[in-house]
Amino acid sequence: MKLNAEEKAMLAGELGPVRKIAIEHQIKVGEFFGAEDLVPVSQAHIMADTESLGEAGVAWLEMLAKHSSKERVVRIPTITDPRGTDFNKAKQLGQTETMLSLERRAIAAFVKMGISMTDTCINYQTIMAPVFGEHVAFGDTGVVIYSNSICGARSNFEGGPSALSAGLTGRTPRYGYHLDTHRQPTHRFRVSWTPTSLNEWGALGGLIGRKSGNYWSVPVIEGIEGHPGSDSLKHFGAAMASFGSSALFHILGITPEAIHARDLKFDHLPVIDVTQADVMALQKSYRVSDEIDVVVFSAPQLSLLEMKSVAELCAGKKFRKPLLAVTSPQVKPDSDRMGYTELIESAGGTVFAGMCFYQSYAREIAEANGWKRLATNSAKMVNILGGYGYTPILASMEDCVRAAETGSLA
Repeated sequence: MKLNAEEKAMLAGELGPVRKIAIEHQIKVGEFFGAEDLVPVSQAHIMADTESLGEAGVAWLEMLAKHSSKERVVRIPTITDPRGTDFNKAKQLGQTETMLSLERRAIAAFVKMGISMTDTCINYQTIMAPVFGEHVAFGDTGVVIYSNSICGARSNFEGGPSALSAGLTGRTPRYGYHLDTHRQPTHRFRVSWTPTSLNEWGALGGLIGRKSGNYWSVPVIEGIEGHPGSDSLKHFGAAMASFGSSALFHILGITPEAIHARDLKFDHLPVIDVTQADVMALQKSYRVSDEIDVVVFSAPQLSLLEMKSVAELCAGKKFRKPLLAVTSPQVKPDSDRMGYTELIESAGGTVFAGMCFYQSYAREIAEANGWKRLATNSAKMVNILGGYGYTPILASMEDCVRAAETGSLA
């Protein structure tokens, strides 16, 4: 790979051993993907939950954090994905002291490295959305697909060590979605129906992701009516990334690189038609039970307007089954201030902040609480939780809240 003078200095260890480790990692990644050089990035977002890190990962972070502050502190704004717990309510979930201790150690190491503990997967709604053409190094798949597609920024899916390395060097290998050649459509979808609810947007995204098939596929979608809002496209993209590993999509007339059809090359692609029946079939495939054990709104974390919607549905109700609403540490104070949290918790629900349900030892939580049948309006979550032993059910926000009250989706 071609390196400039500063990058060569990092590789030679002249800026300390931590940056040397970081750029060595990036060169290996770049060479694997055929990158010719490194590209400067302005922000990094680290996906580093302790369930994934484990003891070895946390010990590695602690090793890096032992170096001098000059050597260990990140060079660009670097933020974190959801953590593995909400410390205020960990006992309610049945999380153990071993899990919490690992979290505290990871957080201490991150803080020493100058990383901002934002603990969110909706940083594009709450912290600082990237702008068109901005090169960033983001981790969480939902964050990446939203930033690439809706904001027009440029990022690959960065693994935890890669995103941390980007924070330490201010660079990332220039391959994949940093290049114009990889941002052109590879699949052409024509939809004959526009979703109206978040679960439907998620199901449509999941279906297109499943049909697209892999990380290098870029769907272009025709036929969407109106202008879907941020929350709709958040669920749409997160599900597409989950079902299909997709990192970028275009919606004609809506997303910035597809405002004008002439800007994209897709006329040669065969048309794949998608109907409402196709989307509903995916949703129905998860409706294997009417009875539920728990309702979870998470993945992605809820925006303030989603919190408002949940709260209004909870008003005056008394739940028979647990209802968990998971949001970011940035949204939670506003939710408290505006009375949304009180409405949800007065009905018997619980609001969590700074975590994500499936990144918080979901299997152990299920065993501790006797949960198996889980209802949610997140298509991304139903795609993931089957692997954790749950029977996930995809339903509307309204039906999920009603199920918490009655115990059944029927």
